[in-house]
Amino acid sequence: QVQLVESGGGLVQAGGSLRLSCAASGRTFSSYAMGWFRQAPGKEREFVAAISWSGGLTYYADSGKGRFTISRDNAQNTVYLQMNSPTPEDTAVYYCAEVRDYSGSYYYTPIEYTYWGKGTLVTVSS
Repeated sequence: QVQLVESGGGLVQAGGSLRLSCAASGRTFSSYAMGWFRQAPGKEREFVAAISWSGGLTYYADSGKGRFTISRDNAQNTVYLQMNSPTPEDTAVYYCAEVRDYSGSYYYTPIEYTYWGKGTLVTVSS
């Protein structure tokens, strides 16, 4: 059974840093492209960052470019989102998602992803 479990959320001050983790189980992690999305109260889920199965390709939403870094450790079946200099506008529930991929691509729309975690709340105080 495929399972994605996010962790690392919490309260952080604006300008600080936070690292989110997403642990995967139930299948061969390295065969899946991964992504991070977020959803703030009253807003639609939006793309944050994506990474190819090898980690060789990454892609970011404009909101996170230069501040967020997505990475993965296939040996640990884990994908990370390093959040530097967060602002109150980054407050949201953060979700990781995965989709099987053999082409080495990344994906940035929610409909392309197959499995989702339950999310971890990030609150950024000013």
